[in-house]
Amino acid sequence: MKIFIKILIIFQLLIPNFSLCNNNLLQEKKMRELAAELRCVVCQNQSLLESDSEIAKDLKELILTMYLEGKSKDDIKSFLVDRYGEFILFKPKLNKSNLILWLAPILSLFIIGLLAYRNLSIKKRRN
Repeated sequence: MKIFIKILIIFQLLIPNFSLCNNNLLQEKKMRELAAELRCVVCQNQSLLESDSEIAKDLKELILTMYLEGKSKDDIKSFLVDRYGEFILFKPKLNKSNLILWLAPILSLFIIGLLAYRNLSIKKRRN
């Protein structure tokens, strides 16, 4: 009976550790997903997850800490955008300041289409 009680006590002491470990793994997974969506401020074409720079390591630790504090993904993103600007986002939000960036591909295709149509119609008139 004494062995059973000892085993029961050991299991009760270990169960909270398993749940904490599982919670940390979940928060780390969330951190990795968010870090993949954010751009490193030093290595401009790499995500925070891919980058090995010191600031990327610090930002990953900051994201993990904020997740462990109970902050949401949107809260963390808005904090980082306030601190580093929209440059840190791989997919910037659509607003007035960057509207031209979103419309430039469409406008370029439209202008190229007009020029191609004009050139074709001029060649037809000559023939």
